[in-house]
Amino acid sequence: MQIIGKMYYIKNIVSLGLRSIFTISITVKLLTFVINAQAASAPTNVGVGPNPTLPAPEKSLVPTIKIAKAIGWPANKIPLAADGTQVNAFATKLDHPRWIYVLPNGDVLVAETNAPPKPEEGKGVKGLAMKVAMKRAGSATPSANRITLLRDANGDGVAELQSVFLEGLNSPFGMELIGNDFYVANSDAILRFHYTPGDIRINSPAIRISALPAGDINHHWTKNLIANRDGKMLYVTVGSNSNVAERGMDVEAERAAILEVDTKTGSSRVFASGLRNPNGLAWEPVTNALWTVVNERDELGNDLVPDYLTSVKDGAFYGWPYSYFGSNVDTRVKPPRPDLVATALVPDYALGSHTAPLGLAASDGKTLGTTFASGMFIGQHGSWNRKPPSGYKVIFVPFANGKPQGMPIDVLTGFLSEQGEAYGRPVGVALDRKGGLLVADDVGNVIWRLSSSAAKPVSVQTK
Repeated sequence: MQIIGKMYYIKNIVSLGLRSIFTISITVKLLTFVINAQAASAPTNVGVGPNPTLPAPEKSLVPTIKIAKAIGWPANKIPLAADGTQVNAFATKLDHPRWIYVLPNGDVLVAETNAPPKPEEGKGVKGLAMKVAMKRAGSATPSANRITLLRDANGDGVAELQSVFLEGLNSPFGMELIGNDFYVANSDAILRFHYTPGDIRINSPAIRISALPAGDINHHWTKNLIANRDGKMLYVTVGSNSNVAERGMDVEAERAAILEVDTKTGSSRVFASGLRNPNGLAWEPVTNALWTVVNERDELGNDLVPDYLTSVKDGAFYGWPYSYFGSNVDTRVKPPRPDLVATALVPDYALGSHTAPLGLAASDGKTLGTTFASGMFIGQHGSWNRKPPSGYKVIFVPFANGKPQGMPIDVLTGFLSEQGEAYGRPVGVALDRKGGLLVADDVGNVIWRLSSSAAKPVSVQTK
């Protein structure tokens, strides 16, 4: 049977409205078979750098779905560390660790979290296919809804203490400490708690500071935050409620944006917009500019659209949903907005298509060697819309004079098996107080720690 014939058959199944579980299951399998037929002809480094080459968009009946099956780490197997560095398990047996925050006393906080219930998302054959794919990727487990404290009291690079720091949250993600005020970005609101240095658990009540866009769909639910230098403002990432506004722009209010929130009053404004799904935030130390990593749109082919790393300017518009990488118009979006496209800023640095950059940390130039002295560490969660897969690693983008310079450097790799299964998937990254790089792995349920190979080696056991 020709590919076109299979597409016609699938279209007829959908149009007949056959809703039995068996029929839907068969339909999903057929969809997967058809959409995996076309692999990328270009290498994964296409669409990387400050001036990426962008191919023409590809359109198909259904998108490519190619997700590495989550299997976890076999005993005594670990990621591959860059030359001059070593990696060990800082903490294990966590529950879907996604985000990391390091307190001034060296304690490490990890958000054990997953998506909140989204009753209006995932309907229809395409939605069901995505649910099946997310389950395969290990992203369909209920959220633990807690933040866990990890303490390495003896400084050997392994946390001896794991304590529930906060619980009963709602898909928590970003964290920030300002003085004795500890802020948490739930999927629907920013909360504030009182923190005393050295606490291993917070028992004080939450104070709701500001609501965040949420709802029954809440397509991109992760909300990260970072404070400005004087602690008066929080910058909060809010992803879009769709791929390319297919649900209409009414459901995209204050989404695909970075919000600025006043910590005293809770009032907020849109700081920058047109950022489809921003996640990691970092202050670049030379220019003191705010930077973010952004997950771009899907379903335009294996090699579109590049995810990116960019500085964020107050009041700037970065294209979504009307265009990408500046003035490249997405013709799927109706009605078009040429007036907005004309104002769209070109991101600073492309990271390749569908790599899913989430974690972001600015190098402090201390202990990981001259290669990693100036630049940004990025955790790439890995693709679902590309064959072969892209991402599934931690990279470093070198900087010079406050701007990206040169090609990315692999920092941690080996997250995929030879068969294409996922041992782990990197998410949040953070530098600890000794200059080690911490990496949250939400499939392996591990926090990895990268350190200089000159340091004393530690155990690599993960189970």
